[in-house]
Amino acid sequence: MTVLVIDGQGGKLGRTLVEAIKRAFPEVFVWAVGTNSQASGAMLKGGADRVATGENPVLVACRGADVITGPIGIAMADALMGEISPAMANAVAQSPAQRVLIPMNLCDTYVAGGSGQILEDALARLGTLLSDRRN
Repeated sequence: MTVLVIDGQGGKLGRTLVEAIKRAFPEVFVWAVGTNSQASGAMLKGGADRVATGENPVLVACRGADVITGPIGIAMADALMGEISPAMANAVAQSPAQRVLIPMNLCDTYVAGGSGQILEDALARLGTLLSDRRN
């Protein structure tokens, strides 16, 4: 099972996701792609198994991932203050992978009901997806 974590800007959410996934599901291969080197470095420090940076790695990783996770903006062109290109958003949206997106309510997009135990909910959904694949 390959989980792709995509993040940008400082990579804080991405690093938090990588750490939480590795702690909860140590057998999962975590592939992290940052939209910039700072985000990639943060996710590497978080324990990702493979790390890359930039648009083309996002496109390639989306084709091979079983699950894609990160802020909801990774599926919206020009989100994350312009770090998500239309090609990146398209790759996330068109990937055959399951998507577990975190509502951040930034970048002029508000997701109703997005407050609360967001990370815990995302990890619970990931656990369900992993369980379904094992059976």
